Amino acid sequence: MAQISVEVNGRPYAVGCEDGQEAHLMELAKMFDHQVRQVGQDMGQLGDTRLFLMGALLLADELADARGRLGALQAEVARLQADRARAESRAVSALEGAAKRIEKLASEEA
Repeated sequence: MAQISVEVNGRPYAVGCEDGQEAHLMELAKMFDHQVRQVGQDMGQLGDTRLFLMGALLLADELADARGRLGALQAEVARLQADRARAESRAVSALEGAAKRIEKLASEEA
């Protein structure tokens, strides 16, 4: 397990992570630090615990919004796939019908 130091609101914190995940964890810490600093600018210094709580709640809100948008997009993709399947089915039926008419015309001419 790797150990890295991240800085949030100007203070270092030692954090453990799986080997190879250090860069990803650093990026997450930067996002969280940005959120905490923004809360601090907007609301004033509330103390680390409250700043962290507000930062985490704001990030959780963004995550919930993203999940909602993802769910709506997944539903739209499913609807479009069903529409496509119906259109393909109609196209196959039309082609089969045309093939039968062509075969009938060909057999009548023979």
